[in-house]
Amino acid sequence: MIKIRPATEDDAQELLAIYAPYITNTTITFEDVIPSVENFKQRIRDISEHFPYLVAVNDDDKILGYAYAHLYGPRAAYAWTVEASIYVDHNFEGHGLGTQLYQRLETILKQQNVVNLMACITEENENSVKFHEKFGYEKVGTFKKVGFKFNRWLDVTWMQKKLNPGTTNMAKTISWKELD
Repeated sequence: MIKIRPATEDDAQELLAIYAPYITNTTITFEDVIPSVENFKQRIRDISEHFPYLVAVNDDDKILGYAYAHLYGPRAAYAWTVEASIYVDHNFEGHGLGTQLYQRLETILKQQNVVNLMACITEENENSVKFHEKFGYEKVGTFKKVGFKFNRWLDVTWMQKKLNPGTTNMAKTISWKELD
């Protein structure tokens, strides 16, 4: 049985083990150097200050995947818009982990009064595009040849989902740590 729980700094090594192959073997991330464990701990701390950073674990408490959200941009006008990211251990892809992680992530973000979810996807990552479409994201733009990895230029597609469509009362976003 899969359990979704908040990530902790103690999870950094396992999260990095999931993320590293994405760096070294794919264009899914444009990062090209594997971060240190300390750097990953800092990322968890920074994101968790205001937004969810979630892990999916099995019965043995092994982390199988993770998802998180962070502000789309640093300006006050972006306070209701976040970018979501997800990474699943390659050995557990296609088992519904991503769906479970995103469902929990979206539930929390709605409670936080987030209005817009964004996803930045390398155009050739068709699985991610399909995954996000399944969740109601729509393509809103493609930037041509803005990333360069593995000796080739890559397009980046932005997808967007309205979490709280029709929102006109812009209630302040709530830190996820303040939620019940």
